[in-house]
Amino acid sequence: MRTISIDTARRIALGAQGLAAERPSGRTDVRHFRRVMSTLGLVQLDSVNVCVRAHYMPFYSRIGPYDRPKLDRWLNDSGEHVEYWAHEASVFPVEQYPNWRWRMAEARPGRQTLALMEEHPGVIADVLEQVRHLGPLTVQDLDAPNHRNEPWWGYGPGKVALEHLFVAGDISALRTGNFVRRYDVPDRMLPAGMLDEPILPKGEAYRRLLREAVTHHGIGTALDIVDYHRLHGPTARPVLAALADAGDIEEVAVPGWRGPVYLDPGARRPRSVHGATLVSPFDPLVWYRERAQRLFDFRYRIEIYVPERDRVFGYYVLPFLLDGRLVGRVDLKADRPTGRLLVRGSYAEPWTDPVVVARELGAELERFARWLDLGEIVIESKGDLASLL
Repeated sequence: MRTISIDTARRIALGAQGLAAERPSGRTDVRHFRRVMSTLGLVQLDSVNVCVRAHYMPFYSRIGPYDRPKLDRWLNDSGEHVEYWAHEASVFPVEQYPNWRWRMAEARPGRQTLALMEEHPGVIADVLEQVRHLGPLTVQDLDAPNHRNEPWWGYGPGKVALEHLFVAGDISALRTGNFVRRYDVPDRMLPAGMLDEPILPKGEAYRRLLREAVTHHGIGTALDIVDYHRLHGPTARPVLAALADAGDIEEVAVPGWRGPVYLDPGARRPRSVHGATLVSPFDPLVWYRERAQRLFDFRYRIEIYVPERDRVFGYYVLPFLLDGRLVGRVDLKADRPTGRLLVRGSYAEPWTDPVVVARELGAELERFARWLDLGEIVIESKGDLASLL
């Protein structure tokens, strides 16, 4: 078994994630979007909008400033994507849809759905018919004459019915321009004939998803790879072992990493890593926090749900990646009414040169603010980088 140094593992991971080189300096277009999506395989969605919505950031981190409405049109109107519960709520290329049909087939009604079915037996079938005949539609577009006089009808049971149908694969979804789920029947959202194919056996779907996860990570522990698509660890481990036995992936060792560790045989090994960017809390580079700590010695927790008095770094903290290392973090808020980017806290990692970090972070904050059409940056006093910034 080969041993890969932690420095090499870090460079492999950054290369696989499209973060090993400086971002392009020219005009960006759909070709850049496609390259990022191909590199990552999926983009996680999240409703938090204190700075910028999560799905915009992986593209920004890899290609720099771009036209956000253009990305939304490409994601939601091009016919190239679909949304499902992959790594949490995620959007991914429509060609990946067959890999998830086993999960749809295994879906069972949750507590809210069972209560809805008991209290109003016809609602789910009624909602499905509405989507079939009137879709695409949002929850606000639902019409249910038998229930509209009930105060809870609308978002409550309507949303419950839609989400049950969505998880079960009876309907599919993408987003509107203001990030609301827009539902339609799969026949109108998927390539012709895709639904005519037999559902992949779960074992084959796991094999495909795990092999892709190794490619997207470049190198990782079994836990890293399983987390990429939020699969079941005990089911995944023998599949990974079989992929290694077949030579599709290689088992290696990384000092300090608890095995098994797997390497993509085709992964690039950049000699060096250059560039600076802010990274989303929901970026695949850091979304599995144990991996971020192993790769970068960067202890990272998102503190949105932590009471304010107990937060260490802030509400919505973005790591700062510089030349292949996570060297700092900033708590950011986009104050859109006043056109200001608020830097509520700014911190360098203990081992860094804070003067260098502040210089590079300052330039990145200026790029980031311009991208968000914010004309002023306000550096608040919290954190060891504040005075330098």
